[in-house]
Amino acid sequence: MQVRLASGFTLLELLVVLAIVAIGSAGVGFAMRDGTQSQLEREALRLSALLESARARSQLSGVPVRWQPLANGFRFEGLPPLADPQANLPSAWLDADTRASVETAAPSSRGEPAPLLLGPDPIIAPQAVVLASRSQPSKTLRLATDGVRPFAVQVLP
Repeated sequence: MQVRLASGFTLLELLVVLAIVAIGSAGVGFAMRDGTQSQLEREALRLSALLESARARSQLSGVPVRWQPLANGFRFEGLPPLADPQANLPSAWLDADTRASVETAAPSSRGEPAPLLLGPDPIIAPQAVVLASRSQPSKTLRLATDGVRPFAVQVLP
């Protein structure tokens, strides 16, 4: 009497293959993160550090400092230039696709958006900046302070 062995895969073998495929596709999904959102997050973290640096320099010098968004960048007004030109604060975005606007501020008398006021007082008014992508306007981040704590990044819905 001959015994025929069943051919095919066992349930355990199929489960192992499915687990490997699931782990592989999860890894690919995490690797394909949205580049625009990542770039906005980098710009927001960089701007937060620049604003806090300008705020500290304003407090040390006693001179009022303002941050103003521009069409193709931004500027800090009131900071005296440093002896080392590389130590001065930048005025351009890392990604030209980035744009900024000061939130809840009335336009200045020159028709430009009102600037952020960064000092010289240690406690400033609550302020916020909204960063957005020119190519994908739905991608936005909010950078805000309550006036006491440093500027922090908030993702907008």
